[in-house]
Amino acid sequence: MMSYKGYAASVEFDDEAGVLYGRVINAGPYPIATFEATDVSQLRSEFQKSVEEYLISCDEDGVEPKPPHSGELQLRLSPDLYTRVAESAMREGMSVNFRVNQALERMTHQSADRQSNFV
Repeated sequence: MMSYKGYAASVEFDDEAGVLYGRVINAGPYPIATFEATDVSQLRSEFQKSVEEYLISCDEDGVEPKPPHSGELQLRLSPDLYTRVAESAMREGMSVNFRVNQALERMTHQSADRQSNFV
């Protein structure tokens, strides 16, 4: 995964063609912003150009660029799970939102810790 100005890109490699293909995955009104390169340095440069072109296109079209991430997340939970989360939050004197944020923070830190062990 690559990141520039808060925008993220996924990357795939075509071994036969020897080409790296990238796609901006959070570009709002222009959902298909793609780029390609033959090496990592060029890929980074093409990704950054793609983001800049996206921002220019939004400006020219009078469209507000989609913020990379709004911070909002809608979840669908089973009634049982929601009840357990709500009860847990109440016991701790916090909101359900804060409790879910805590759980996600722990989860992402644990995941990052596991990944750093492989570097």
